[in-house]
Formats: sequence, structure tokens, C-alpha cells
Amino acid sequence: AVVTLTKQIAVTYVKQGIRCNCICPGTVDTPWVERLVAQTPDPEAARRALEARQPMGRLVRPEEVAAAALYLASDDAAAITGSILVIDGGWMAQ
Repeated sequence: AVVTLTKQIAVTYVKQGIRCNCICPGTVDTPWVERLVAQTPDPEAARRALEARQPMGRLVRPEEVAAAALYLASDDAAAITGSILVIDGGWMAQ
């Protein structure tokens, strides 16, 4: 639904100079994820298992998602609208 909404907004407002893009992050290493891992019987094993499922062998770092958002908001991305940027360490490429 968010992808379709992104594209519709991009098409509707492009002539007004308004851009709309979507960032689709994978599993991001956040305090929320840490809390979930900490609630398991063996947090270290749960963390290793979570990382092992990721194609890159690690979780996405928050600063990687932030860097993408900053790029899309910058003048360097002035011609980018209606795009879906997946930041998932290769998860969707499997």
C-alpha cells in the first residue's frame, strides 16, 4: 500500500516540484530489536541467528537508512521521484 501511495503522490505532485520516494528498510539494528533479542532464553544465540539469516551477515545500521533519507532529500536527488529504495542488505535479492 505504501509503495502504491508513494508512486501516486509522485505522479500527482511532480509538476509542483514535490518529490515522493519510499525507503523500505530491512531488519535495522535498533533498541527495539535489541529488546526483542534480550527477551529470548539465549540472547547471544538469538542475535547470532538473526544476523546469520541476513545476506550480509549483519543487520542494517540506522545510519545507513538515515544516509539514504538525507540523499533523497538533497538536491543531488532532484530528479528522483516515485522510487522505492530498499535498504535490506540483500534480503529482497534472495
